[in-house]
Amino acid sequence: MANRTDQKANTSTPTNPTGSADTQRTAAPAKLLFADLDVEMATTRRMLERVPDGKDDWRPHQKSRTLNELATHIAQLPGFGILMLTRDEYDGGTAVPEPTPSCCSERVEIFDEVSGEFKRLVNQLTWDQAMSPWTLKFRGQEVFSAPRAQLVRSAMLTHLAHHRAQLGVYLRLLDVSVPSSYGPSADEQPVPR
Repeated sequence: MANRTDQKANTSTPTNPTGSADTQRTAAPAKLLFADLDVEMATTRRMLERVPDGKDDWRPHQKSRTLNELATHIAQLPGFGILMLTRDEYDGGTAVPEPTPSCCSERVEIFDEVSGEFKRLVNQLTWDQAMSPWTLKFRGQEVFSAPRAQLVRSAMLTHLAHHRAQLGVYLRLLDVSVPSSYGPSADEQPVPR
């Protein structure tokens, strides 16, 4: 019985393979779980700044989103992270009005607003909040539920990087200079960190 109690106590403490036990107990979730947040947001902003005006309806394939749809989705995606950090569940079957920017600068402005609020909320995140369950439903049916921090990482940050990579392909096909991301692009060297 003592082993189960000890194991349970050990699993509730966040782990950091590179840090000491004291660091693990005192570091904020933002520092350990989202250390890359500023870099990810800056990379996304650089990509959005390159979206050319006047090409909103362009798409590389009939099954692809238009440039405007993809860029707008990327710009507002940190808003989904805000929702995840301020609610315990969300029903994806309810329509949320999407912004309708008319140009690149408006998309960047939307991104700056929602990414700033998202970063603020991540920096206020406690371990209790990070480990509490977050649930996605669709028309009342549960799709998944997992620790909030895990879903913020996968459903927001990884999702954002996925669409950002798609946008890089769009920019290349439009012959627009592609900014560096996780390494150099054919147009730029990596941004110093």
